[in-house]
Amino acid sequence: MLRQDIIDAIGKTPLVKLRLNDRAKGQVYAKLELLNPFGMKDRVAKNAILEAKRKGILQDGAPIIESSSGTMAAGVAIVGTYLGHPVHIVTDPRIDPITEAKLTSLGCQVHIVEKMSPDRGWQGSRLELLEQLLQEHPGSFWPRQYENPDNPGAYRELAAEVMEDIGPVDILVAAVGSGGSLSGTARALKAYNPDLKVVAVDATGSVIFGQPDNPKRLQGGLGNSLVAPNVDFAVMDEIHWLNDEEAFAATLQLAQEEKIFAGNSSGSVFAVARWIASQVGEDQKVLAIFPDRGDRYVDSIYSEAYRIDKGVNRLHLPDDPAHVSYDTVVTSWSYAKIEVKGANVNEEETAVR
Repeated sequence: MLRQDIIDAIGKTPLVKLRLNDRAKGQVYAKLELLNPFGMKDRVAKNAILEAKRKGILQDGAPIIESSSGTMAAGVAIVGTYLGHPVHIVTDPRIDPITEAKLTSLGCQVHIVEKMSPDRGWQGSRLELLEQLLQEHPGSFWPRQYENPDNPGAYRELAAEVMEDIGPVDILVAAVGSGGSLSGTARALKAYNPDLKVVAVDATGSVIFGQPDNPKRLQGGLGNSLVAPNVDFAVMDEIHWLNDEEAFAATLQLAQEEKIFAGNSSGSVFAVARWIASQVGEDQKVLAIFPDRGDRYVDSIYSEAYRIDKGVNRLHLPDDPAHVSYDTVVTSWSYAKIEVKGANVNEEETAVR
């Protein structure tokens, strides 16, 4: 399919039916957002920057400054620099060499914070430096991925693509970090199926769904040390947490079984969607969003030496998650009905059906 430029190449990603295992009854369709030029957040960067230009918020040639350690940084880089804007990315020492190489090769200035905020983690340190850069560059634009409504708004197109391919879906499974992809996709898909069940996937040690923060967690691309305003708990029904070893194991299984070379966000979503498919009927359609590909993780998830060093090479992934109450502190794959003020809670159900 011909695209007019690199920005036009963002979106319209493949939707692939997974073969799963013998336990699965429901149908799982994977939206391969990892096949955008750099990843799923390309959609967010495209929508946020084009909307800012349309509204006159971002003037021609003005700098763009964003905080990110992964795919949002790459998305802002590709869209911003292509449109002629200087791009500054604020990140932390967890940035992988491949992402840093992408950013610098596209012409970005990469700013790496040195110390973690004692009460707000790496995110807090990055936001402090970002505020400083905004003062140093008057007229600059901050996409604000954590709170900008154009983040979840970017996923209306994703929902429309899914509808064009397979029609309404019954269950949505997606990872949560900034909250935009799951919240935006869920809102859009609920317009077609108000009874859509929405399953969030997070890492143990992430604070989004009330767990204590573990800044040393190994997983990237999902989880957070803060709760972003774009996390819309009201559209979510269930939360699954996976620890580092389980997420890595699922990611390796995704590569081995489905031949999809992805990051741990995709791996965790795969594990949860596969399990849900074993709990529902044959007529149920499950949409799983795979946001990130595996090139960023060749020296971590896909490195046996790294896994041994970090003590996660046993690669144990349970067949079934533990069902817990929402306020339980978890250290391994567990799920709960979401019980947050403003959220939709169904006390009678113990799993998405």
